[in-house]
Amino acid sequence: MYDAIVVGCGFSGAVIARHLAAEKNLKVLVLDKRNHIAGNMYDKVDENGIIVQQYGPHIFHTNNERVYKYIKKFGTWENFNLECMVFMNGKYTPSPFNFQTIDDYYEKDKAELLKERIRHNYYGLDKTTIVEMLTCQDEVIRDYANFLFDNDYSLYTAKQWGISPSEIDISVLKRVPVLFSYKTGYFDDTYQCMPVGGFTKIFEDILNHSNIEIMLNTNVKNYLEIDIENGQIKKNGKVINIPVIFTGALDELLNYKFGLLPYRSLKFEYKTEDTKSFQNAPVVAYPQAEGFTRITEYNKLPKQDSNKSTIAFEYPLQYDSGGTSEPYYPIISEDNLNKYNDYKNELNKIDNVFVCGRLADYKYYNMDQVINRALDICEDLDLWLLNN
Repeated sequence: MYDAIVVGCGFSGAVIARHLAAEKNLKVLVLDKRNHIAGNMYDKVDENGIIVQQYGPHIFHTNNERVYKYIKKFGTWENFNLECMVFMNGKYTPSPFNFQTIDDYYEKDKAELLKERIRHNYYGLDKTTIVEMLTCQDEVIRDYANFLFDNDYSLYTAKQWGISPSEIDISVLKRVPVLFSYKTGYFDDTYQCMPVGGFTKIFEDILNHSNIEIMLNTNVKNYLEIDIENGQIKKNGKVINIPVIFTGALDELLNYKFGLLPYRSLKFEYKTEDTKSFQNAPVVAYPQAEGFTRITEYNKLPKQDSNKSTIAFEYPLQYDSGGTSEPYYPIISEDNLNKYNDYKNELNKIDNVFVCGRLADYKYYNMDQVINRALDICEDLDLWLLNN
């Protein structure tokens, strides 16, 4: 009945399914074990009339023109620059930290001295990492870096990854810079926007093709048989030679043959507040709070007209493969990557299997990187189809 099977209905699966259906005129079956499309991008309107993302806040941002042109073909988008803040020592301050942060926590004379030292030591630069500042030769700058590390970076990272501050891999701290200006905005990418009506509508548009059939609440292991020994994919005992694209976790697919691939997961606690504004920005980090890392205020992401506010507390936790949590962030280490490669090499024995996505590739992709990777896999599939 089908010319291709795509497992997973997040961006990886949706982009690939659309390409095979629209550009190659193939009949495509999309399977997903969840009861909805859109993967971790899934959102819906809540009882307050506010669009709420069910798996944490996502904002489209990229410098990749190919990805931007692709995604703009689906749905309607509006420009949106995310403003984030940190609530630290009883005050809101911009995230990434900038010169306003210095003004927020230092007396005027000390603040001016610190900014002048930064301009001198980092002449010509508009930002750097907290890692670099922690080792700066200028004692005034180094003291400021230690203040930020002790009150934000170390606490937030320890909660996020479930480790003590002393165990933090210093490279993890390079993701969010320190800015040397009053510039605000969490991202500095060329293209930053949000879909009008939510991300689920974008997925509905991508998947809206007569050649695509979607089957939800379906575990691929109950639908297909993975025969590694003979290098085959089977359905009801019969070998199928059509392309099968898998976007989920490889250890789960192969029954944890080489052990569990570890991930960090998240738990969200939603609340309704009887106010139009609960906090000073759509996303605020609370490094000093107990348990949770940040709060998202969805009526600001983007701004939505409501007399209520829907907020979500975000609690990091260890992923449990028993189904009580979702895998979010691969825990990258040499041992874990070696284990992942064992799984990938097993699947490489089957010629018509392709893998793509944050889980299947075991990489910490941003949204645009996922789409770009999917477009690359589309090119690989074109070549495979040509030769088969």
